[in-house]
Amino acid sequence: MENILRTDCISQRFGGVKALTDISLSIPKGRIFSIIGPNGAGKTTFFNAISGLAAPVAGKVFFEEEEITGLKSFQIQQRGISRTFQNIRLFPEMSVKENVIVGDHSRSTKSIFNSVLRTKTYKETEKQMEAEAERWMSFFGLYHLRHQNPTSLPYGLQRKLEIARAMVSDPTLLLLDEPAAGMNEAETIELRNDILKLSELGTTILLIEHDMKFVMSLSDHIAVLNHGCLLKVGTPKEILEDELVIDAYLGTEVDL
Repeated sequence: MENILRTDCISQRFGGVKALTDISLSIPKGRIFSIIGPNGAGKTTFFNAISGLAAPVAGKVFFEEEEITGLKSFQIQQRGISRTFQNIRLFPEMSVKENVIVGDHSRSTKSIFNSVLRTKTYKETEKQMEAEAERWMSFFGLYHLRHQNPTSLPYGLQRKLEIARAMVSDPTLLLLDEPAAGMNEAETIELRNDILKLSELGTTILLIEHDMKFVMSLSDHIAVLNHGCLLKVGTPKEILEDELVIDAYLGTEVDL
């Protein structure tokens, strides 16, 4: 099975605290891969290490067999990795549509010089950016809200808006950091269906999530982190039946 992302013994420290220790993971292309673990296990730190927000202090990260260790976040995004964050990061001074467009960094950056002269290239780029934004707003049911302020949207739609912004750059790997956090049951079901549709379109999904029912119903593979160490990698069934995982994270009973 072809892997889209691979980490080779990556470690991270903050001061004298080890946040990650020798994490080696391979993420299969075209699959939904989840990372679970208790608070403080190192899940978001792992995301930060592979997305360029905080380079690992040791080890290497490979994306489509090209090493990306230490690259800036915008360079990694240009190569095809986009992400969302645990805390929603929308721009309240912009409309819903503008919030989506701003996620297309590579095209928007290239258009800055041309915008001064209003060149043909600028106009063509602007049309492409608007078309992509409209595509993803429609996908997530946001098109009719495109002129609204994002802060006026219900929480679940704000989450969808953030994912639409991540998708507008056409990533091959999407990192979702607790996408279902704060959602009610109906919103969570909608989000689950959206993620499955993204997977069907060929996007590889790597997600962090605490909602075990959500994770187990979506994932092809799951990795469990505990105290910055990799505890187990397996299918949902293998994870549910692993005694070490149950003791460290799931507890004696898992309500699915």
